[in-house]
Formats: sequence, structure tokens, C-alpha cells
Amino acid sequence: MVWNLDTKESVIMSPVKTINCHQDVILSMSFNTNGSLLATACRDRKIRVLDPRAGAVLQEASYKGHRANKVLFLGNLKKLLSTGTSRWNNRQVALWDQDDLSVPLTEEDLDGSSGVLFPFYDADTNMLYVVGKGDGNIRYYEVSADKPHLNYLTEYRSYNPQKGIGVMPKRGLDVSSCEIFRFYKLITTKSLIEPVSMIVPRRSESYQEDIYPPTAGAQPSLTAQEWLSGMNKGPVLVSLRPGSELLSTRPLPPERPLSNPMAPTSPLLFNQREKLGAEDGRRPFSLLEEKAPRWAAEHRLEEKKTWLTNGFDIFECPPPKTENELLQMFYRQQDEIRRLRELVTQREVQAKQLELEIKNLRMGSERF
Repeated sequence: MVWNLDTKESVIMSPVKTINCHQDVILSMSFNTNGSLLATACRDRKIRVLDPRAGAVLQEASYKGHRANKVLFLGNLKKLLSTGTSRWNNRQVALWDQDDLSVPLTEEDLDGSSGVLFPFYDADTNMLYVVGKGDGNIRYYEVSADKPHLNYLTEYRSYNPQKGIGVMPKRGLDVSSCEIFRFYKLITTKSLIEPVSMIVPRRSESYQEDIYPPTAGAQPSLTAQEWLSGMNKGPVLVSLRPGSELLSTRPLPPERPLSNPMAPTSPLLFNQREKLGAEDGRRPFSLLEEKAPRWAAEHRLEEKKTWLTNGFDIFECPPPKTENELLQMFYRQQDEIRRLRELVTQREVQAKQLELEIKNLRMGSERF
């Protein structure tokens, strides 16, 4: 059933759409990136691709060699991944073309264990993580559009089996340590939840653009009524760079054409700078001000951005009250120190460039 949660009523009386094409219990479901398709795995071992608004079955897998338990859309690759068992009851991973479910593109047998396999896909890095219930390890693969599609990388191993597992959204990762994924393992034998971080080893302390492309933010791209009317739209993307645009639940105002090409184009940055300037007692910087030199505008922008660390104003944060808050404050200060070091390095490079330009001008004037 599809329900509209965008209502002020305390009780939702009736679903918007009832999809009754399944003959048994639904084991898994997954929406694609823009919300136009819904994939399901049923206890009858069939994978179906549906139109969630019309309830029509667009594709149905009738392949007998793979009995699916879980199904997952793989970002914008137009592919599905399912986990289940083979004819010989081996745990298996299968990759499908979402437009043709007659035969899987590739299959890979893992082992003969009986625990259910849970797939997790990171569309930003094209990494697939496969976690087995009752296992202590986490396998990870790289997914590509070309054959062989699934490239096994390695696995994380632990002696503590997981009863269940959850993940941290990308917006909550520690980008300063190059963390690209974080699991939370439920270990019932020790009555604890253990975080497991996937970290890319990098020596540089600067922000790594290649492993942190723009990712899905917290702001919805469509309202419930827009989606029900048939609109499809991908998620609103945000940058994970510390000090970049803050996430907001309010829709961003439309961008206006600027007469000054040197001024920043983001309306959100302008609102932040105007607020900070008012708190400073200084006149807010105008987007239409063309008399100021370019380096002054850039300097003011960088000065304001350095006040923000992972979305927090370092001058307005209250003192930490718990150990966890103290650690968070420490990490934010470390990020601020790294950013200031980068800023100092950039200033030194600019100073050297100016010295070279002055030297060249002197040499040119001496010739004449």
C-alpha cells in the first residue's frame, strides 16, 4: 500500500494506492533514484518492477536459478541487485538489468551459510557492501556498468557475529579521516552496538573531492502531491565539504542573475554573510557592489566561511556538557585548524606570485 503522509490528521484513514499483484509475503522493496519505479522481492521468489503510482507490473523475473530474498536499485546504473539462494542452497548475489529480468547479468555464489544477506549500495563511490545475518564479516565490491559488473575487493572480518546492522547517512560521516561508509553492528552476545567505519587511506589532510561527490541531502525534491501527480525528480544534492552550504528544510529561493560576475552565486551563502555581517556590526556585503576589488570580496567570503565548521558557528557553540559533545568539539576544532593551515598555504603561494610579478615589473622598467 502507498500512503500519503503529508496530512495534518492524526490517523491516516486510507491508502492512496493498493498494489495487489503479489501472491505471498513481500520480503523486500526498493525505490529507484527518482521515485518512478519500485522493485519488490516476494516469498514466491520472484522479483517485480512496478509503477508505484499505477500499481502495474512492468517487469517480472521468472528465472528459476535464483531465489531472491532482498532486492535493491543500484543508483543511476539502471540495474537491480538481489541476494538470495541458488538451486543448491548456496547464498548468492545476482545483478539484473531493470528493463530485462529474464536472465541475470551475473551471478556469484558466496558460501553455504543460511543467514540472510543484506545489500547496501553507495551510489557516490559505486561500492556494494554485502552483510550476512549471523556472520562476522562484511564483503564489499565495486559495481560497474561494464562486464564483469561485480568486482570483489576484499572483506572486513570480525569474530563477533551481527544479529542486525544499520548505516549512517553520508551527511554524518567524518570527511576529515576519509570515512566513506559507516555501519552499526548489533552484537547480541555482548549486548552492544559496534560502529564499523570504511576509511580510504590518504596521507593528505585536505578535503578529498574524488571520494566525496555531491550526495543526497535532507531536503526533499518533491512534495507528496507532486509525486502523486506523476512528477519524477532526483534527490537534492549537497556537498560534504566542511563549511559548505548548510542543509535546510526550507526550499531554497530561486537564483537571480547577478550583474557582478565576481560576486558569489549562491543565495544561501549571501544570506549567511548578511547575517554574520549584521552580527558583526558591519554593513552587509551587497551582491551588486562592483566598486570593491575582487580580492577583497574573496577575502571576505573566505573569512566568513572559516567561521563555519561542519555547519556550526565556532563562536556560538555552547560549552560541551558531555564527553561525546567534547569529542565533537575537538573534531570540529581539528577541522578548523586544517582549514586554516590550507588558507595560510594559499596566502603564501599568492604572496610568492605577487613577489614574482613585482620582480618582473622591475626588470621590465629597467630595460626601458
